[in-house]
Amino acid sequence: MFVKYLECSRCGRRYSLEDKPVMCRNNDLGRLDIYYDYKAIAEEIDREVFKDREYNMWRYLEYLPLPDQQYRVSLGEGWTPLIKAKRLGERLGLKNLYLKDETRNPTGSFKDRGMSVSVSMAKYFGFDKTVTASSGNAAVSLAAYSARAGIECIAFVPHFTAKGKIAQLMIYGAKVFRLWWKTSRDPTVEMMLKLIDKGFYPSPSFGPFNPYQIEGSKTISYEIIEQLNWRVPSQVFVPVGAASLLTGVYRGFIDFNETGLINGYPKLVAIQPKGNYPFVRAWIEKKPAKPEAIEPWPHPPETIATGLEDTYPWDGDYGLKALYETNGYGVVVSDQEIIEAIKLLARYEGIFAEPSGAAGLAGLIKALEEKRIDRDEEIVVLVTGHGLKDPEIIGKITGETPLINPDLQEFREAAKKYYGLEIK
Repeated sequence: MFVKYLECSRCGRRYSLEDKPVMCRNNDLGRLDIYYDYKAIAEEIDREVFKDREYNMWRYLEYLPLPDQQYRVSLGEGWTPLIKAKRLGERLGLKNLYLKDETRNPTGSFKDRGMSVSVSMAKYFGFDKTVTASSGNAAVSLAAYSARAGIECIAFVPHFTAKGKIAQLMIYGAKVFRLWWKTSRDPTVEMMLKLIDKGFYPSPSFGPFNPYQIEGSKTISYEIIEQLNWRVPSQVFVPVGAASLLTGVYRGFIDFNETGLINGYPKLVAIQPKGNYPFVRAWIEKKPAKPEAIEPWPHPPETIATGLEDTYPWDGDYGLKALYETNGYGVVVSDQEIIEAIKLLARYEGIFAEPSGAAGLAGLIKALEEKRIDRDEEIVVLVTGHGLKDPEIIGKITGETPLINPDLQEFREAAKKYYGLEIK
């Protein structure tokens, strides 16, 4: 409703929504950044407006690109809880630690926000089939929202995609194709591109192939601000793959600043796994915030955080801008540090996260060790995906449970052996 134009991040070509743009027609793989009429939005809204609105992502409709709400495709995504993590905060020595629990979204990950917007735009533009390139969560979300809209969905995923995500995809009716990933190039993207000129609407979770899904991620920032009673937190920890989530989170804070609802930005912190960190490497090397300046990871990813396996951060240019302009930074974490974060989230706060979803907490712990955080700062960690997404890895982390007869002595012995419990 308030979109002024879309502009290619590489060549600068501009489009209006009436052009039904999805990718830049110069074929330069530039992201179409969406520009809004902030003055007009500011005249329409203030903090009081939100008090009477529905508690989901679409309460922020002025900041979203869908021109006509009759095309909205929604499953109730958004307005996930911002949990004051008291026990975990005490364990880590932090007074004001908050967890933004995105596992509460309809399909179990933050991707539902982006795919709600993306599929709504597909419906508005008149598409009847979608295609995606994904490590799992984005494809699952697209499949769910495509099903809701009555749109056919093709999903290309890597051969190592978790069985839990494959099952979700298939139950939603998606046509799923696993692809061998043997080089540094992402084979799912290659196949998706081959279907675009066949009439398919591309909807991966990165910007150059679809500008609308990033807009859904912005609403995370809006909610954080509202849930903190309009305070701006000190730091926000964001797991990073393609850097589209980081881009969306930054844009959300931009939107609220530009329309006068807040004044200031948190430090944005990007977390990547040790087995695949092309984006954080670019930050370490102080690369300019330009797509051509960022080098892809030289080999296939090697990490349990398969949701962060993008060997090229497609939205890395805007992600670097987010770090540079908020005085943020990048953190690299090991798989073992991610595993410890999974356990801490579950055992201290009752939140079950997949490896990618727990990477933000792993990054926070690493940042604490590196003395990048004051203990009284207001910290927000994004927990991006549910643990049931990846039961195989979780099963390896937890190990086997004892199998015993209903015998008290067997119980005592097993309790001591497996759990260190002394039962009299």
